[in-house]
Amino acid sequence: METLLIVDDDPGFRSLIETILRGEDYAVETAGGVAEAAACIGRRSYDAVICDLQLPDGSGMDVLRRSREDMPDTPVVMITAFGTVANAVDAMKLGANDYLGKPLSSPDELRIVVRRAIEQGHTARERDVLRAREEAQFGCDDLIAGDPSMKRALELASKVAPTQATVLITGESGTGKEVFARCIHRHSPRAQRVFVAVNSAALAPGLIESELFGHERGAFTGAVGQHTGCFERAQGGTLFLDEIGELDASLQAKLLRVLQEKSFERVGGTRQISVDVRILAATNRDLKQRVAEGRFREDLYYRLNAFPIELPPLRERPGDIRRLARFFLERAARNMGKSGVELSPEAESALMAYAWPGNVRELENAMERLAILYDGRIEPGDLPFQGGASVQPVSLQQIERRAIEEALAAHNGNRTHAARQLGISLRTLQYRLKEYGI
Repeated sequence: METLLIVDDDPGFRSLIETILRGEDYAVETAGGVAEAAACIGRRSYDAVICDLQLPDGSGMDVLRRSREDMPDTPVVMITAFGTVANAVDAMKLGANDYLGKPLSSPDELRIVVRRAIEQGHTARERDVLRAREEAQFGCDDLIAGDPSMKRALELASKVAPTQATVLITGESGTGKEVFARCIHRHSPRAQRVFVAVNSAALAPGLIESELFGHERGAFTGAVGQHTGCFERAQGGTLFLDEIGELDASLQAKLLRVLQEKSFERVGGTRQISVDVRILAATNRDLKQRVAEGRFREDLYYRLNAFPIELPPLRERPGDIRRLARFFLERAARNMGKSGVELSPEAESALMAYAWPGNVRELENAMERLAILYDGRIEPGDLPFQGGASVQPVSLQQIERRAIEEALAAHNGNRTHAARQLGISLRTLQYRLKEYGI
């Protein structure tokens, strides 16, 4: 049972709120001012705090700050007279989750706002637990892997990271292949050594060889001095070769030789340079198909494909879209010195229905744009989708089923708590479970 703290100096209004919320099976404690509220917060944690802005011994802002210090994941809903809504907006910028007008327009308004705030608190705590679990096992700050398809990829990475095996990471553009490669390096025996990344598709064909292997002075027009290539710079560490499928035939042959002999020559040089480098490669191409077409060396393919890991596109990991969106939005807002920027439930549903052709990279860019443009709650109409061509035909049933599965997962299968989060009766939830075969 969730426990709420109501802070208001008006006994009648406080009693009204308490009666309504107790009727929703919440445990309720009350306080009449800042000092009393601080004492309550010092004794225990709450699932949500509902606090009036105007208090006899201070401001609701003081309660908000104390709550953020002692219970950073606990949502705070501010109560304000209708004439001072601007003050509530200021409170939300400082971290309040929502606000209510005084007097209440209806009991349902209170129920909806409190239920939504509690859900936000559960999500924040779930995110913290997930991050702590991943950090304790295998994970990285920028890598969220709650969806089963991504968990499988992460499990493979955890097994190969401590080895010296060459890894081929495949997946569409924007799926986070370099982030994944850095995570593998961070959990490898080479973690304290350098990680060097080179994008084969971003360099002109005439420059790739020099960038990989370096060159001697005078090796070609413009080579006015000796240049150290990526292989040398990565000595003892990890070299990440992104878009490996874009290498031409001659460079494929030279790369194969380095992988086999652990040595190479700079362009224009004759001295053999030995290297101890672990190779992580990535591509958004079907290398097996390119081998069949004669565009990629078969022997190099099998060298690189010693341990393949495929990253699923974002549209196939719906369980991570909401978590990633919140993570990117919170990080962008924090970097801009903003607080209180958040997605409405309807906006989150729209994000989950979008196909994300640019994958995680597109989602990150979209959240950064939103953090720049908005200061409060973000609604579906604010989302920067360009037209409707990329929107998946997602039915209401699909969205409902996904919401039910996520609510059950958030509450470890507890149907009563899941039903409360969804705002439906237990009987309705049981009917839906049977209907969807969950």
